[in-house]
Amino acid sequence: MYHLQGERQLAPNTVASYKNDILRYLQFLKERGINKAETVSEEMIIVYLESLSSIPLAPSSLARNLSAIRMFHRFMVNEAYCSKDVSENIDTPKLPKRLPKILDIPDIEAIFEIIDTESDAGLRDRALLELLYGSGLRISELLELRLPFLMLEDGWVQVIGKGSKERVVPFGNEARDWLQRYLRHVRPEYARTIQAEDYVFLNQRGAPLSRMGVWKIIQNYVRLAGIDKPVSPHVFRHSFATHLLEGGADLRAVQEMLGHSDIATTQIYTHLDRNYLKEVHKTFHPREKFQK
Repeated sequence: MYHLQGERQLAPNTVASYKNDILRYLQFLKERGINKAETVSEEMIIVYLESLSSIPLAPSSLARNLSAIRMFHRFMVNEAYCSKDVSENIDTPKLPKRLPKILDIPDIEAIFEIIDTESDAGLRDRALLELLYGSGLRISELLELRLPFLMLEDGWVQVIGKGSKERVVPFGNEARDWLQRYLRHVRPEYARTIQAEDYVFLNQRGAPLSRMGVWKIIQNYVRLAGIDKPVSPHVFRHSFATHLLEGGADLRAVQEMLGHSDIATTQIYTHLDRNYLKEVHKTFHPREKFQK
């Protein structure tokens, strides 16, 4: 495990997952009397992966298991425990393309309207969700947001994203107005309780909001709004991107706002329905304009 965390510098959660995958793989081999890497065959690995498929494991979990097995066998070759990596030619299972879950615009409005902004917690929640939907931030970026990086007057927020990459993201007047109310009337009260540092979003005890705290906030409003679909903080980010693209935003502009290093990642949000595409074609194609 030192190789994964120390040399490969993988995240602790990733290391824990790989550890469980490798231990399960080694147990499988042990049950079949295999206790040396040199005696493992490619066919045996395929049999193992097929046994995982019958559990069943999701394709993403199968892919991670194969990745763990490859790391293990590559390590054994590098450390001279065996001479050949029998896992290198095994194909990774194809992962299905999953369309991101989103909220429709009426769903978003229903959630905002149900929030009691006469209460301190409600005012904070409205500001938080308006910024989440209005900027497309990741939940980790939102929770780590500090006051000096919030440029209210100009409608920009500076965040540190994945890979410690810094970017500046715009947000609109609606999010700015609710943020100003929260920062003026609620946050000073919350910040009196304990040392709150300069985190933007605090709980009622004055501590920075947690992931679980935001998740519970969202679940409460989703239930009150009568929305019967799973909604996580990331769904607001998906909705932000989808609604921008449906409104005609440039794909590369949305890529920049989301902080995607590869535009292919942003393209998953272009799952527009056929009626919308037909309407765009009818409105803008030059041949259509000649039709009466």
